[in-house]
Amino acid sequence: MPRHVLSGSPAARGSALGRARVRLPHALEVEEAHIAPEEVEAELQRVHDAVGMVRAEMRALRERLHGALAREVGEFLDLHALLLDDPELLQGIDALIRTGRYSADYALRLQRDRIAAVFEGIDDAYLRSRIDDIDQVIGRLHAALHSHEAELLGVAGEILVTDTIAPADLAQLQAQGVLGVITAGGSQLSHSAILARSLHLPLVVGAAAALHKVNDGDVLIIDGSSGLVILEPNAADLREHHARTAHVRRERRQLNRLRREPSRTVDGVDIKLWANAESREDVAEAHALGSAGVGLYRTEYLFLNSTEVPDEETQFRAYRDAVLGMTGRTVTIRTLDVGADKADNSGLALRDEPNPALGLRGVRLSLSRKDLLHTQLRAMVRASGYGPLRILVPMISGAEEMFAVRDMLHVAMREVAQEGAEMAGKIPLGAMIEVPSAALSLTTFISACDFLSIGTNDLVQYLLAADRNNDALGDLYTPLHPALLRMLSDVVRTANRRGRPVSVCGEIAGDVMFTPLLLALGLSELSLHPGTLLEVRRAIRGCDLSSLRAHAPALLRARDRAGIERWLAAHAPA
Repeated sequence: MPRHVLSGSPAARGSALGRARVRLPHALEVEEAHIAPEEVEAELQRVHDAVGMVRAEMRALRERLHGALAREVGEFLDLHALLLDDPELLQGIDALIRTGRYSADYALRLQRDRIAAVFEGIDDAYLRSRIDDIDQVIGRLHAALHSHEAELLGVAGEILVTDTIAPADLAQLQAQGVLGVITAGGSQLSHSAILARSLHLPLVVGAAAALHKVNDGDVLIIDGSSGLVILEPNAADLREHHARTAHVRRERRQLNRLRREPSRTVDGVDIKLWANAESREDVAEAHALGSAGVGLYRTEYLFLNSTEVPDEETQFRAYRDAVLGMTGRTVTIRTLDVGADKADNSGLALRDEPNPALGLRGVRLSLSRKDLLHTQLRAMVRASGYGPLRILVPMISGAEEMFAVRDMLHVAMREVAQEGAEMAGKIPLGAMIEVPSAALSLTTFISACDFLSIGTNDLVQYLLAADRNNDALGDLYTPLHPALLRMLSDVVRTANRRGRPVSVCGEIAGDVMFTPLLLALGLSELSLHPGTLLEVRRAIRGCDLSSLRAHAPALLRARDRAGIERWLAAHAPA
């Protein structure tokens, strides 16, 4: 086969050389098949065995994960577990087998088509997009029905070529030794792309021609930095690939030398780099990399991994250990942020919200269950006796919520003090700015805040009315939008005027492409995944802060994405 170059969008950096494993788009191409009356019970048992097998697979995968990986993959595993338990799905399949005498495979296809027809008739784009989750669950069931002949997604030394990839599949692929992934669809800012970057697994998305051009066994080079895929590379391509991988190895060695270096700009300004964490392993890594502290400690994992609401003592021990692990550096603990889009096993989140992204989540859930928030605040107050600790409140939309949480924190502090427990005299309380109304009304509640943290992942989604997991909106969901930059600038300016520290803790904080932009907008604190901390530190050390801020007005005058990209190209770190 002659050499061919395919192009897509770079989603996770890295270069890989391997043989192609092509997985065609999921479709249950199953012929109609009927069974004899005496075969019905056995066929039903096949379905129930398959369900049990899929449950066991998901449970085993969750047990192997920890830290940020557990959070990203866990959300999808929990959602898939809920779908697997949905009576509409399972009872429908059983009924088709019993009354229609259909084979298990054909009943699965019919039930999938029934559910898909319902989803396709829904006006809400968010809910329509959930058909992908149904297909992934159906795909798992179908594979389990044929487990004796199931084909692996990929094996060591291969590069997977497929239509889309689920986060749970990515984690399995890495464990199997797959070198990279190419998808025909997908977004650079999807959950799968974010996870691939955390896994350091090269990913190219939007390579629409790949499924038509690539065959099983073809030799591929994937470049997750440029978005290029080379089919049947020639000698020059191979030399370039080997040079690129050698450069990456040298770069990693150079980055490791920055562990103890300051995050200081060319003109001598120190920038605080905090780490995002949710486990002792994350905290240990953050400490080893020389982070300023933990800027976002997610408490959801305590709830996602438990079938019961964690009691105060369980939460206290987890928060205390995080504080002790940072040996005197501040740990910022976020109150619970679960909702129907992050289904928990303890039953807190509503299961049937019509639009969970706009539903009872974050502080809304906490204030609707004040006993839950009270317990969590008490645990945090007790942990403050072991080292510096801040509390961060998610999904704030206005003043009432922030003042209500501050009042509850005062109550918790009085109670713990009366019990004679050691605690900090003052515990800073901050708000996550991720809802546009919070950004626009910040002056009405900033007096109740000791610091601010901007969650750009949700802020982009809400500001642009674009679901980041909807492939059709991949080009619209972008931080490179003039409205977002102006909103960020306004929040930072308000915080600076009122003397409140402000950081960004969204995905863009860990992307070196955005580092000059964030510094230009006035930010001097970033909170990011530990895996990207050294890269961002290096980018900061190549930035001239005074020059960037002098050119900020030009950035804010940009009228479109292209204008912002031109500014970024002109101000890339040295």
